[in-house]
Amino acid sequence: MEENAFDPELIREIFRIVWQRRASEREKNQLSQNEAEAGANTSKKGRLTSANANALKLSCELLRLFVKEAIQRAATIAEAEGSLKIEATHLERILPQLLLDF
Repeated sequence: MEENAFDPELIREIFRIVWQRRASEREKNQLSQNEAEAGANTSKKGRLTSANANALKLSCELLRLFVKEAIQRAATIAEAEGSLKIEATHLERILPQLLLDF
């Protein structure tokens, strides 16, 4: 594993938190829409979401490339302004185009 790579377990935990939040939001929305309905939830929506090892590795690599590209673009802006440090304003300036590119 590359020394600057993201930890797959960290990415798995971040995904798990996001999936739990989305599931609880869906559940709240579904309960408000179907208050009168009764019955067990046996659909796919009731199951936990997970990611296999290859998906986590790919997600880590994508995140690494995204961060690397953001740093390079922000450094270019900082250098053009004569700054030796990347500041939040440099990241703010490159972020819209970076998100469109990815």
